[in-house]
Amino acid sequence: MKTQDKNHTLGAWTPESWQQKQTLQQPAYRHPAALNSAVAELARLPPIVVSYEVDELQRQLALAQIGEAFVLHGGNCAESLDECTSDRVVEQLKILLQMSLVLMHGLKKPIIRIGRMAGQYAKPRSADLETRDGVSLPSYRGDIVNRAPFDAVSREPDPQLLLRGYERAALTLNFVRALIDGGFADLHNPSAWDLDFMRHSPKYEEYKRIVDSISDSLSFFEAVSGRAVADSQRVEFYASHEGLHLHYEQAQTRFIPRRKRWYNLSTHLPWIGVRTAALTDGHIEYFRGIANPIAVKVGPTSDPHYLRDLVATLNPDGVPGRLTLIHRLGAAKIDAGLPKLIDALGPLKGSVVWVCDPMHGNTESTESGLKTRRFDNILSELEDAFRIHAQMGSILGGVHLELTGDNVTECTGGARGLTDDDLAQAYRSTVDPRLNYEQALEVAMRIARHARLPAS
Repeated sequence: MKTQDKNHTLGAWTPESWQQKQTLQQPAYRHPAALNSAVAELARLPPIVVSYEVDELQRQLALAQIGEAFVLHGGNCAESLDECTSDRVVEQLKILLQMSLVLMHGLKKPIIRIGRMAGQYAKPRSADLETRDGVSLPSYRGDIVNRAPFDAVSREPDPQLLLRGYERAALTLNFVRALIDGGFADLHNPSAWDLDFMRHSPKYEEYKRIVDSISDSLSFFEAVSGRAVADSQRVEFYASHEGLHLHYEQAQTRFIPRRKRWYNLSTHLPWIGVRTAALTDGHIEYFRGIANPIAVKVGPTSDPHYLRDLVATLNPDGVPGRLTLIHRLGAAKIDAGLPKLIDALGPLKGSVVWVCDPMHGNTESTESGLKTRRFDNILSELEDAFRIHAQMGSILGGVHLELTGDNVTECTGGARGLTDDDLAQAYRSTVDPRLNYEQALEVAMRIARHARLPAS
């Protein structure tokens, strides 16, 4: 699959070549010299991840591509610099570990754990300006760009926030690594992952039965074999964020001589959102040249010609695990939309990792103006995704969720039956509504049960 556009040949690529393209969703900095200074300083700092980890993730994603592993990709819609605390990081890690345990038990295959964390600081916006009471200011674009309070000083894009974002990302991922290396993720002791408020959940007893079953199985095997189960004491955990702010991504892009390739070492798996995925734009230009496994969100407006050209541009050699397509369609549109996406690739449908994002196509607003997502719609889209992929001979390799380990009330429904009136109790997101710990665990249980159902 070779593209016909000479501008898409790797020979013309550099970490800065995206700047020659139209690039959407970039902040308008008042002082370019200050931006350049911050980018130069960021480029001198050590990388947050290393190429060995990136290559291993791609190897694992290649297994998900053929159905021999499953991707759990989840985390906050947008991280906050102020919430880079040990408690928040631990709670986020706990819910992802709990979900992966449930999925492993139900799917009977390895789970690839990828957190939307340690860099998820930039968010696309529908407009450059936000207006309140006749006053217009730059939109809040995430903590790596500007600040949320609605005043002129806070909303001014500040290049120094690139450095603060880098520092918080490094602190977050280093803490996660220390927890895992110290035995926090040991499958022999999953009770350490319990969140303080989890025992009040209607789903707790079902989760406890799964934990007990896995613990008993490990103990039995190790007793009769006289050896520890491989990978039971330490799990792999990877970081991911939307590669939206290209100056930030460029600054952490390094050439690795032993591999003779360029890597984005700010994260393991950078991804592109629907709003910035035009083939001729700067984000595709940047992403096509890095060696990381990458992902792109696709939706109802992604036509067949675009999809084929996208795969040809970002994975011209068909490298397994290189390219993930995250489809976000909505419960009402998936039956019509997903078959078209799969059909568009024809014989190449197995050359990508297909992941379902059942969140973004199901966002709506309440009468009071709060954004929310209905839990039943999220489950409906996810279950339909499994069904459609199976019917069309392709493989759903994972799920992409916005979730938190906090006890928030941002999505309605779930085991506690949250309603629109309940949202105000603990609505904390400044951007998009997230599944709380209980709803996230219920999604994992539904996926696990799906694997035990006969094919329809």
